[in-house]
Amino acid sequence: MNRSIWNGLSNGEKDAVMRSLYSELPEGFTYEGLHTFSRYGVTLETGIFAYQGSLFSFIPGDEVTLGWESWATEMDEATKGNLLKTLDELDITDVELFLRECMSPVRKAAIGPFLAEHHTHPAGWREIPLEDAKGLGIGELEADLEKFRASTYKVFERGQSYRLERQGQGIIVYLFNEDLTPENMMAELRKEGFSLPIEDEWEYLFGGGCRTMFPWGDSFDFGMKLKYFEDSGKGESERAYDLELPNAFGLQFLGDPYQYEWTTLDERLIPKGGDGGCSICGGMGLMAGYLPATAVYYRDPYVHELDWEDVLDNLHFRRVVRIGL
Repeated sequence: MNRSIWNGLSNGEKDAVMRSLYSELPEGFTYEGLHTFSRYGVTLETGIFAYQGSLFSFIPGDEVTLGWESWATEMDEATKGNLLKTLDELDITDVELFLRECMSPVRKAAIGPFLAEHHTHPAGWREIPLEDAKGLGIGELEADLEKFRASTYKVFERGQSYRLERQGQGIIVYLFNEDLTPENMMAELRKEGFSLPIEDEWEYLFGGGCRTMFPWGDSFDFGMKLKYFEDSGKGESERAYDLELPNAFGLQFLGDPYQYEWTTLDERLIPKGGDGGCSICGGMGLMAGYLPATAVYYRDPYVHELDWEDVLDNLHFRRVVRIGL
């Protein structure tokens, strides 16, 4: 179903369409009703489904142009000055050529309707109950748990072995799955009735079909609160990171250039939404460093050189269910 047709339906008609999808969904899905989301000047009322504790949004299809080759509008002076200063320090003189080499090519895409999961999951890490973790006898896990409990850290990771994260008043333990292969992962998802988004679908989910550099326009928002930059967000410690807030589809993205989201292109892994932190670690500053996590069409220039083992530690996935409306 095309997005314009979906938007033209009444609430009763939308509700009936959503209820008709049960025959196409894996067993266990429940329809939760219609909900309206707004972000970056875009508002969409869509259907929400639940599956084993996870929420999914109905994503209407569309005929869109994806990829980037030039600015849609003139970037503001703050964006231009910051970008030029950063690239000049790297002896890069052709700004648009540099950006084009970091983006997916311009192309037309027919996006079909599907359900998309609101949150992502770590691909290389599996959650285990805290009590089970204590009895595994893994390295320094129990000692690290005690230190972590007494600290103020939100996350602690012991190499590619285990990770500790705070969730409310509790602690979540993840073990690294070094034996995971993309083939096994994809087979397991298909067995359960799910897929991963292809690159076209992910760019549509992230940008909603916009033709600007960022989902909100062609100028960088220096007022955002961002990870790794303590001065961002005007020192509001309790404020959520802006890039993690739900978009107009109700989806939340990682908003972290150190992390990747798993998409595919001709069944090949195409990590999106980050560059493993290469830009930030390379001293490219706030805007250029965050370009991989904010530019809608960013595609890591070295994507074809990345091995599975290089990205598994920071790789996340979002389940989708394609439907035949």
